[in-house]
Order: sequence, then structure tokens, then C-alpha cells
Amino acid sequence: MIYRRNYIDFTRRTDSKNMSSEQKKAALHNLGCKVNAYETDAMQQLLEEAGYIIVPFEERADVYVINTCSVTNIADRKSRQMLHRARKNNPDAIVVAAGCYVQTATPEVLEDDAVDIIIGNNQKNHLIDLLDAYAKQKQEPLVCCEDINRPEQEYEQMSVKKTAEHTRAFIKVQDGCNQFCSYCIIPYARGRVRSRSIADVVSEVEQLAAAGYREVVLTGIHLSSYGLQENYNAEPDGTHLLELIEAVNGIAGIDRIRLGSLEPQIVTEAFAKRLAQVDKLCPHFHLSLQSGCDATLQRMNRRYTTEEYGCGCEVLRRFFDCPAITTDVIVGFPGETEEEFATTKDYLASIGFYEMHIFKYSRRKGTKAADMPDQIPEPIKVRRSESLFALERQMSTAYRTSYVGRSVEALMETPLEKDGIQYYTGYTREYIRVALPTDADLSNCLVCGTLGDLVAENIYLLEQPVMR
Repeated sequence: MIYRRNYIDFTRRTDSKNMSSEQKKAALHNLGCKVNAYETDAMQQLLEEAGYIIVPFEERADVYVINTCSVTNIADRKSRQMLHRARKNNPDAIVVAAGCYVQTATPEVLEDDAVDIIIGNNQKNHLIDLLDAYAKQKQEPLVCCEDINRPEQEYEQMSVKKTAEHTRAFIKVQDGCNQFCSYCIIPYARGRVRSRSIADVVSEVEQLAAAGYREVVLTGIHLSSYGLQENYNAEPDGTHLLELIEAVNGIAGIDRIRLGSLEPQIVTEAFAKRLAQVDKLCPHFHLSLQSGCDATLQRMNRRYTTEEYGCGCEVLRRFFDCPAITTDVIVGFPGETEEEFATTKDYLASIGFYEMHIFKYSRRKGTKAADMPDQIPEPIKVRRSESLFALERQMSTAYRTSYVGRSVEALMETPLEKDGIQYYTGYTREYIRVALPTDADLSNCLVCGTLGDLVAENIYLLEQPVMR
């Protein structure tokens, strides 16, 4: 549905200049995933180019931009809270609500007096035009929110020259999802799969490399579907994604490439063999699982079995030396019995993950799972998640300690003081955090050394360092 209450159509954009933003202040706040964070960085860049001074969100500003999230009901509530906080910071400011919560709950947002401008997904590059238009009328909210599920929806062109992080740049290369897992609202918030061209991604990464970034993370809403926008019914096989990774690998100045979340079914022997030939790729793979029980996976509408998932992990371990494999797990999904949970826990232990992101199932209005019978009581979900957190700590410690005494390479990022000693910390290619005792500023420096004993919780000493 397209909402047309003071609807602004920017299908034909003008080159109008923002004449009212001189010396005005803008503040931004991001909620949700790394894709949202990238888009927030891109909107900040638009504001800076239009003459706005960017200030912290807690300060008084003329414009507040909240890039909202809608992955759970809690995310919806946090989005509303930040919108109201912006209005409280400055009652006279222009408050912009953008993103997934806006896309899935436009009528509700329209009734919120805290909001002046509503920008749905795939419309965020119109931010400056909307601010100009609102400054001229300042009456009813302006709405730029279209039907995100149109098959002809094109990829929204946004780019960044810098990011909130100083050594690692997250690059959005894909948007949308065709999977429709039964617990997930994201396909309704983000629309169908669409992707950036390889040439466009390469151009942006080249600019970031020239600006000094040495590591990039390729990310998207459903990264495994990169390049499939012309065939909506196709199952991802990773071919187009591999072509993109290989293109980025050839960019001078980039030393490391990381990948966002992958679907396990694309990790075939052919995929892993080709991936292993990308010399800048970090052996750090996030394979989304959600449950270690086939019956639960089927109710979730996940398109793989635990056997297929396990094969993907085995293939990665065959082509990469001790790779870091991480995952997501949902506990307390509707109908999850004690036996199913026990099956999941045993399966997780058998895989041996580096890290697990564990979530209690959150009932999300608008999804199939919200109407499923046998919803699990909160105390049971809490007990099960605590059990998995304990397992996660055990597996994570085991993985890290397996690297003690091995030669590693770390990209240094931030200073740390511990017990009166100054350190500089960074991450190995496997994303193990290390610390090097030094007073020097080593930000964005690559250092090789041997992983030693613990400095602090989950931080290991880097011994016999050699600068690269």
C-alpha cells in the first residue's frame, strides 16, 4: 500500500539545493542490523553534504533522524521510544522516522505526534528533499513510503565515503529477502531481493581503500541471494556472490574481506573451494542455523536440514584451517518441546561453534509463527537460553584457546588500559580479540605475532609482534 497523506513522489528527482540547512544541526540514531547502520552512515553523509553539522543524539539539534528497526515487537517499542526522545530533546525540531518500523506500521506512525517526516525503506536517499519540502510547509507529516514488495523494485542507490568505524567498513551490497521464514517480518519490511552491481560496489570500496580502510565487510539482508533479483524463484547458490568477492579481492589497499550472514545451503564443496582461493578472505563464517532440530526447522520454514547444515560446516573446515564458525539460535519457538530443545543443544555441541547469538523467540505480529499454537511461556524460554549461553561460553573459550601458541595476524583498532598497563587491541582474521602492550597509536596497523595468555576476558596477549 502507498500512503498518500501529504505523500511526496520523488520518482523524478530535481537538483534543488537545500537553502535552509546552513549551520543547522542534525543528529542520527540507528537501531537494528548492520544494513541499517550502513544506511544511517549514508544518510549522515547526505546531511553533511547539504551543510548540516552532525551532533550527538543527546544534544539539541534542528533535525533528528531515527533509522528504525522492526525485527521484534521490542524493536518496534524501542523505535517509538527514540522518536519520543528526539521530540523531548527539542520540541521544535524536525523528527524523521525512517526504516523498517515505519515500513511495517505506517498508519501507526502517522498517528504519532512526535513524527514530522516518514521515510520507508528504499526511499532514504530522498532525505534532503523531504527536509526541504517540510521546511516550506511545516504542517502535516510528509510521507515517502511505497509498497516495498513490488517485483520491479530497484536497488536504492546509496554510498558512503566513511563509516562510524575507523578501520573496518561495512558495505551494503544487497537488500530484500524471498525466504519468508515463519517468525520473520523482514521480507515485508525490506521487500524482494535486489542487489548492487559489482561495478558500483568496487567503486565504493576503492574510495574507502583510498581513505585508509583496510578491511571491508560485505553485508545485506539476505547476502546469499546476491545477484538473484532477475529470478525471484531461484534458490541461491552463491555464484554471483563469489564473483563479487573476487572483484573486491582485487582492490589495492584492502587487506581483509569479511562476509555477513550466509545461508548454509550455499556452502557446497564447489563454493568453498573457490572461496578458499580468495587470499584476502577472513576465515570467519556466520552460518545462520536457528534450531538444531529438524522438526523445529520445518515449522520455521527454514530451507535446510541439520544434516545439510553440518555438511556445510564440514566443507568449510576442510578448505580452511580452523575457521571461526558462528551462528544464530532461537529458543522457545512455538511448539518446541523439551525433547526438541535437548536435540538442538546436543546438535550445537556436536558442531562446536566459535560464537552463538542466542535469542528468545519473540512473538511478532504479522508473521505465521505469531498465530501458531503451543506458544512457549517466558520462564521456559529464559531457562533454555541460559543453558545455551553456558554452552556458548564453553565452546567459545575452547575455540580461542585452540589458537594459543599459533601465529596470527591482527588489525589493531582501539587502546585499552588494564592493571595499569597500556595496550592496543585488535582482531585476528578469525575475529579473536588480541592486545599488544604499547603506548603507541597502532590504529589501522596490521601486526603479526603469537597468540599468548589472557589479558582480560576474551582478550589475548599478542607476543613477538612484527608490523606489516
